[in-house]
Amino acid sequence: MSWPEWIRTVEVEPSIYAADFANLGAQLEDLLRAGTKVFHFDVGDGHFVPPVTIGPIVLQSISPIIRAGGALVDCHLMVEEPQKHFASLAAAGGDSVTVHLEAVGDRLHECVGVAREHGLQIGLAFKPETRPAAAATAALAAGVDMVLCMSINPGYSGQEFMPDALDRIRELRTLLPATMPVQVDGGVGPENIGEIRAAGATLFVAGASVFGREDYVRAYRRLVQLLS
Repeated sequence: MSWPEWIRTVEVEPSIYAADFANLGAQLEDLLRAGTKVFHFDVGDGHFVPPVTIGPIVLQSISPIIRAGGALVDCHLMVEEPQKHFASLAAAGGDSVTVHLEAVGDRLHECVGVAREHGLQIGLAFKPETRPAAAATAALAAGVDMVLCMSINPGYSGQEFMPDALDRIRELRTLLPATMPVQVDGGVGPENIGEIRAAGATLFVAGASVFGREDYVRAYRRLVQLLS
């Protein structure tokens, strides 16, 4: 399956990194019943970003729950040499991998090839200091499926949305085909999701604004309603 087949017009992706890991299975099942179709799975290596986060072992334990609920897993690799992890993530139940332009540089074509070998969709992410034009040029040349515009510095959940990200999203949207999804990650919440959508995004990663709320199912549904 491809991204256009996975998503509806727009999609809110709860970010598992922000979940309560003591109750992770139950939280995922609740969100699946609420209509979640794609979950965001952040992998940090302690090098490209400071924190070491979660990896294939965690994914392997939760992917059967996600699969049973008819949803998919979008893996965001905040790591150096991300292609080395594609096989293990695919085996653990991942459906898509997103790599950072700043981590792969001129090896993006190699990453795309390895992802295809493992039946994975592949996205390209870029940090706030990287120009949208550089990301768009690389994405189009390598044939990725999606582009992720970071609206925070990658690494830690719960950061505030950077207001200048709206201009970067607008610029990125003009540089990509209309059929290519634009994803935004970082500080997405009910107060700004409408603006982010208007700027051209179609995939919205939501961590603290879902799992950080006491009623996380209601929080998820509210974000979805704000996009309708």
